[in-house]
Amino acid sequence: MRQVQGFASLEPGTPLQPWRFTRRDLRPDDVAVEVTYCGVCHSDLHAVDAAGPRPLVPGHEFVGRVGAVGSEVTRFAVGDPVAVGNIVDSCGTCRACRAGQENYCEAFPTTTYGGVDRVDGTTTQGAYANEYVVRDEFVHHLPPELDPAGAAPLMCAGVTVWEPLRRWDVGPGKDVGIVGLGGLGHLAVKLATALGARVTVFTTSPGKEEAARALGVDEVVLSRDEAAMAAVAGRYDVILDTASAAHDPAPYLRALAMDGTLCVLGIPAEGWHVDAMSLLVGRKSLASAGSGGVRSTRELLDFAAEHRITADVEVLPAEQVEIALKRLRANDVRYRFVLDMTGWAPVPSRD
Repeated sequence: MRQVQGFASLEPGTPLQPWRFTRRDLRPDDVAVEVTYCGVCHSDLHAVDAAGPRPLVPGHEFVGRVGAVGSEVTRFAVGDPVAVGNIVDSCGTCRACRAGQENYCEAFPTTTYGGVDRVDGTTTQGAYANEYVVRDEFVHHLPPELDPAGAAPLMCAGVTVWEPLRRWDVGPGKDVGIVGLGGLGHLAVKLATALGARVTVFTTSPGKEEAARALGVDEVVLSRDEAAMAAVAGRYDVILDTASAAHDPAPYLRALAMDGTLCVLGIPAEGWHVDAMSLLVGRKSLASAGSGGVRSTRELLDFAAEHRITADVEVLPAEQVEIALKRLRANDVRYRFVLDMTGWAPVPSRD
C-alpha cells in the first residue's frame, strides 16, 4: 500500500486534522498523481459538516504531476502535468457511460471521495492530500497554457457549467443569464462570453456589479428589483442558476424567451418551489445538470487553453485549510479557494 498524508474530518463539523492513511497499490490501469493544487468546493464544506462515515478526506478538483503509472498505462508518463475531477470511475457499460456521460452512470459513478471503489469496495478518500491514485481513464492532460492553481476548479465548477452551455448551444446570437457570481457563476460568465453569447448576471447584491463588469458581462440585473426584472422579461434563451441558497425560480422563468430553458445547478436543499404556470406560458423548460463526463471535461480543458480561461482563485497553503473552510462558510471568497498541497509537512497524527 502507498503511504499518504492529508487532512481529514474525524468528526462531523469539527476542524480538519492532519491524517496518515494508505492508497491502494497501483493496478495496471492506475495513475498515481502527486497533488499540487486542490480546489475547495461548497460540496466539501457540506461533506465536512454532515453526518457520515469518518475519517473523511475531502477534495475533488485537483491538478498535479504523474508520480507513477500502472503497467498498462500508455497515455501518461512520470512527470506529466495532469488534472482530475470529482468522478474517478464508472461502470463503463450503461447507456450514459457509453454516451460519454459517466457523470450520469446508471450504476452511480465512483466519486473522488466518499465513493465506493468498484474493485475492492473501499471508500475513496479525496485530494486534500499529497497523492491520489486513480484509474487512467479519468485522468486528463493539463494544457501548458493554463495556470495550474486556476485550472483546478475547472475540474468541478468549470465542467458543471460547461456541459449545459454546450447542451443548449450557447454561442453567438444567444442571450444567456447567469444567476449568482460565485465559483460556478464566474466561470459560467467567462465560458459563455468566450463562446460568443450576450451575457447577463443576475445578482441580489448591488456590490457585485463592478466585479461582474470586470468579467466582461454585457448587463447586470438586480434580481430583487422588480422593475429591473420586468424589463428583461421574455429575453433569455438560457439561464444557468448557480445559486445554492433557497430562492424563488419564478422571476427567472419569466425572464426566459419562448422555448427558453432554466437550468438549475445550485440545487437548493429546501425552500424551492416551481409554479407550473411559469413553465406553461411560453413553453419554457426547467432542467438541471451536474458535473461532467470524460469527453466534455477534455473538451473544456482544450477550450479553456485556447481562450486562456481559468478560475479566479485565492491560493492558501494546505495548512490553512480551516481558514479556507471558515471563510467559505461566510461567503468570503472571490471566487474559489485553492489549497497549495506542495511543501507542507503535517505534524504526526493518529492513523
